[in-house]
Amino acid sequence: MQAFNILTGVAAPFPAANVDTDVIMPKQFLKGIDRNGLDRGVFFDLRFLADGSPDPAFILNQPDWQQAKFLLVGPNFGCGSSREHAVWGLKQLGIRALIGTTFAGIFFDNCQRNGVLTVQLSPEQWGQIAKEVAQADKNDITVDLPAQTISLHDGKEIAFNIDELSKTSLLNGLDAVGNTLRYSEEIREFQRSHLQRNPWLG
Repeated sequence: MQAFNILTGVAAPFPAANVDTDVIMPKQFLKGIDRNGLDRGVFFDLRFLADGSPDPAFILNQPDWQQAKFLLVGPNFGCGSSREHAVWGLKQLGIRALIGTTFAGIFFDNCQRNGVLTVQLSPEQWGQIAKEVAQADKNDITVDLPAQTISLHDGKEIAFNIDELSKTSLLNGLDAVGNTLRYSEEIREFQRSHLQRNPWLG
């Protein structure tokens, strides 16, 4: 899993509420046997017109936000079905962090397990960032995970909270298996001692 430390990049505002995983990754992109090409499916019905050409009205198709690393999303982002493909696609598209006020629970967990940082802020904090990144000349921010801050173009810092396990996992690029392997020696020691106390299990 790709680690997340300190990252500077463009943030794109996408404030719609209750954006579900079918909007993020439509069902026709779930047919593949691997994860390849999922970036094409992200927001497909919003990003592309009926003839397949990019919709110039969609924020990620506009020149000043095309290379966005961060999405400033509306409340309850990621609701609906629990398709992990939505997170895989966002990551393939280059999105490293989602900044919002609330996220759907399963989607939130899928992000943490796949190296996409989800930052939850108060509506007031979110509004401060939204006001800045809506302007093309101020849409670059820095997300500092070790310090748990977001720095705006003008230098203003906004603090955010994150649970320790998620922070450690993201900083070290560890998925659930990787986190478990951090305790491999303790696990082996438990196995040895457990078998000594209960030899019939061997």
